[in-house]
Amino acid sequence: MSQELARWNSRFSVPEYIFGTGPNEFLASQAARLHPGQRALCVADGEGRNSVWLAERGLEVTAFDLSPIGVEKARRLAAERGVAVAYEVSDVYGWRWPRDAFDVVAAIFVQFADPAMRTFMFEHMARSLRPGGLLIVQGYTPKQLEYRTGGPPHAENMYTPELLRAAFGSLEILELREHEKLMAEGTQHCGRSALIDLVARRP
Repeated sequence: MSQELARWNSRFSVPEYIFGTGPNEFLASQAARLHPGQRALCVADGEGRNSVWLAERGLEVTAFDLSPIGVEKARRLAAERGVAVAYEVSDVYGWRWPRDAFDVVAAIFVQFADPAMRTFMFEHMARSLRPGGLLIVQGYTPKQLEYRTGGPPHAENMYTPELLRAAFGSLEILELREHEKLMAEGTQHCGRSALIDLVARRP
């Protein structure tokens, strides 16, 4: 984890927001499912683009990230936009993961997680949803290794429909789609990308 922390601190130490300051496009496409007053969790939220957007929509947002530099940039972005977000510095294993706590859990491009961490993270994401709560996930499929326009060069960290169905078998799958598109989210998600989208609801 010390190497991972150093890597992300280095990436986030530049003045610009490396993934941009606008929300992830897939998350934004789910706006009709989101409502003021809902409690939301953003997992590994980086520089805050998604948590800030949710807070701007009136949700009560908690977000965490491993990198204190990323979290500080997120706090600055929230202040600039005039919204409040409960930011915390934590890794996936160290965060508290309260049960039945959130109406929305968003995990956008959390591809640093190897299979063991991913299993832990996905289990705890599902448990942290309230009944009726929504899980929103976007990630890369293994084909992303051909494009090299974002994400780590590790096929085992990527998602497939079968993996997501198995991981979230306790949830009702509302949307699960593989597709390719041109990404333009900062300097790090830029170019043709192999994506997978998931929206699921806890019964």
